[in-house]
Amino acid sequence: MIRRCACFGLAALLTGAAFGQSNEVAAKFEAADVHHSPHTNQPIVRGPFYNAGHYELRFASMLDLIRIAYDLDPEKVYGGPNWLEMDRFDVFAKTAGNSTAESRRLMLQQLLTDRFKLVIRKDTKPMAAYVLTAGKHSGLKEADGSSETGCNFQIKSGGTPPPPPGSGGGPPTITLPVVQYICHNTTMAAFAAGMLAIPLAPQYFGNRPVADQTDLKGAWDFTLEFTPKLPAGVQTSGQSIPLPDAIEKQLGLKLEQATIPLPVIVVESVNRKPVDNPPDTAKTFPPLPTEFEVADLKPSAPVAGRGGEGPRPDIKNGRVYLPGMTLRNLILIGWDLNGEDFLAGAPKWMEEDRYDIMAKAPAEVAIGNLTQQQRSAIPVNIDALRPMLRSLVIERFKLAAHTEERPVTTYVLTAAKPKLTKADPNSRTRWKEGTDTDSKNGKNANSTLGRLVSCQNVTMAQFAEMLPGIAPGYIRTQVIDGTGLEGGWDFTFSFSPAGLAQIAPRGDGNEASDPTGAISLFDSVSKQLGLKLEAQKRPMPVLVIDRAERKPEEN
Repeated sequence: MIRRCACFGLAALLTGAAFGQSNEVAAKFEAADVHHSPHTNQPIVRGPFYNAGHYELRFASMLDLIRIAYDLDPEKVYGGPNWLEMDRFDVFAKTAGNSTAESRRLMLQQLLTDRFKLVIRKDTKPMAAYVLTAGKHSGLKEADGSSETGCNFQIKSGGTPPPPPGSGGGPPTITLPVVQYICHNTTMAAFAAGMLAIPLAPQYFGNRPVADQTDLKGAWDFTLEFTPKLPAGVQTSGQSIPLPDAIEKQLGLKLEQATIPLPVIVVESVNRKPVDNPPDTAKTFPPLPTEFEVADLKPSAPVAGRGGEGPRPDIKNGRVYLPGMTLRNLILIGWDLNGEDFLAGAPKWMEEDRYDIMAKAPAEVAIGNLTQQQRSAIPVNIDALRPMLRSLVIERFKLAAHTEERPVTTYVLTAAKPKLTKADPNSRTRWKEGTDTDSKNGKNANSTLGRLVSCQNVTMAQFAEMLPGIAPGYIRTQVIDGTGLEGGWDFTFSFSPAGLAQIAPRGDGNEASDPTGAISLFDSVSKQLGLKLEAQKRPMPVLVIDRAERKPEEN
């Protein structure tokens, strides 16, 4: 089945208006609740979400708030205190029902000025980027203006078919999916500015911005088809179509690396603690509903060879469609569990039987859009969805459960022979992914090392806290700092994605590297950083299933 999604809005290149406002008083939210976010193992910005006058941003760093408010890539935000990317904030606001994305962006700018005393200035700096230039541009058709402006994408094929009988347990062959990116009435400036928002594009370009130097005026219609970039060692079928090649061969355009001056903003000052909320804020934002307005839950129709070809989830404008869900997965999502280790007592049918859910969230819930492709953001308001899912599961399956402390595998980070560089204490505390242009730690020499992570001015306590977010495929629980190392450090390490190869456990918290050259997170931390991740059992809250009915209550 083809999945069709509306792609994240392709913004025009940054202009002076993108950086600040005039001396006139800007539009403001009618009310706003701003506070520090609760702790989470994976602090990723969620939103902004908007519905019927309700605006939400969750787990947003100050860098996230600035880039969203001023509609620019995070790499174009300079300066600021070292906590700019670390502290997380929630923003709940109300606007007029007829507000636009642009007006809400201006409201967020004013909120940052009023509540955080943010002061910025415009500047221009040379940046590593890609420039888009025109070749024969034979794949472009001048738009006649009759189509709605914007781009959509669909996945034409793909999946991991089951191995044929008698084939043994070798590595699976992945059928390369083809991403079809379709644009109508789109300028080259908008195409370039939104290129990193194309699904899977950051695999090819990292975080480097793309600048339009085609000199092509007007708007265009075009279609682009390409395949994901997979690490070496993955067996694939189907033709590989790298995105840069597709842009050149299919559109007649060229992408070249260059260092060019680009507009940026510089953070002059910002307060770490926001101004307190007005006294009546709690009355303005009552607790969110815990039940769907209406919900249909029924057993799924059989789907042959599931392999990713069945119906796909769709969440848009308050409508929620979740097909082929097991009860185990619904519980993991609804109760925000970090994996199977945190669920006990579940009968086998909970991971075998599948159900379809069609539901409608109340109007006051900004549920988000699963179809919205937003780089560095989660497009579904999972925090608003969870309580409604919990209520539905409890009601329809007569689920009863309790929480108790049980031993769960956690990790302790210790120092063996540290290979770290003392950091500039004034630099930002951050971690970020590397790109293929980086060659540290032999990433280019060993292409199975699909993850290159750079940390800057990070304490070991912060590194331990970051690890579940850096490598969730390896670590789902907390990591305790036992290194005894003080201060901030700079370091880079590279490892293979979890599941890329058959990495055999050694039983000591580390894992042996695969003969193909794949290196686990545990070996990379040990060999490249001189640190060690040691597994240990610690009591942690676990959800224990007491009872549940296999046949859900009828709608």
